[in-house]
Amino acid sequence: MAGTVRRRSRGFIPLAIFCALYILFLYGPVITIFVLSFQGPEGGLTFPMRGLSLHWYHELFKGLGVVDIGAAIRRSLALGVVVMLLTTLFSLMAGLAFRKGFKGGGVLFYTAVASLIMPSIIISLGIGLQFRLFDDVIKTMLTHLAWTETLESYTTLMGLYTSGLGAHLTWTLPFGMLIMFAVFNRFNPAYEEAARDQGATPWQTLRHVVLPLIGPSLVGVGMFGFTLSWDEIARSSQAIGDVNTLPLELQGLTTTVTTPSIYALGSSTTVVSLLVIFAALGAAALMRRRAGAQA
Repeated sequence: MAGTVRRRSRGFIPLAIFCALYILFLYGPVITIFVLSFQGPEGGLTFPMRGLSLHWYHELFKGLGVVDIGAAIRRSLALGVVVMLLTTLFSLMAGLAFRKGFKGGGVLFYTAVASLIMPSIIISLGIGLQFRLFDDVIKTMLTHLAWTETLESYTTLMGLYTSGLGAHLTWTLPFGMLIMFAVFNRFNPAYEEAARDQGATPWQTLRHVVLPLIGPSLVGVGMFGFTLSWDEIARSSQAIGDVNTLPLELQGLTTTVTTPSIYALGSSTTVVSLLVIFAALGAAALMRRRAGAQA
């Protein structure tokens, strides 16, 4: 006898329509920009499409006015990789530390998470002001020491890997920490006890037992770190120094570039983010498969 057909509830169709509209609302602008980036040479910033070509991608690689897009991309990629590595490392260390529990851990946790609550522009302004105070202190010291040449050549401590890196970490670290706390909260300590019973040292237990088991989660933390840094604008605006990351350059170009080349740039940056996400998902799946094979 054939199995009974499960009837859908009355609310299925309205919920399905709402879900479809919600997905369209989220990804519709991205799809629109992607489609318009393939306008022909006579195309504009709106529909209808006037031809279909890669013309605006060629124009993008030639450069957009005085802005060096290639340099901005290299800066954002390099900063994103550094943020990814530091976020993964510090989140892992925080997760291991909070497993043991220590005095003041609650205050430290809420202090770290507080940066998610505060407006991003306020954090950016605060970091920029802090580094300007550092600059004043250094200039005062150089003046008292009469190091005239050093004082004349000194500019600022603010930069891509100082204030800019710190601003990005205030955004990525809380996410990484929350992920690792959730991972270790459901981590079975029996695996570690079994390793210690076999004579493994704490370092060997961490390297050969803990890290392989939480490896996919670490990949996810790294993915969050890179993608959040790659797209960050508000926290970079006042704390990046005299250079701009790609999102800041893109924000400035929206007021000056009036051709679909701006859409080509936006589509290219989106593709980079998607590649990172797919690479992270692939790495996590591979690590799970290896862990399952070893088990």
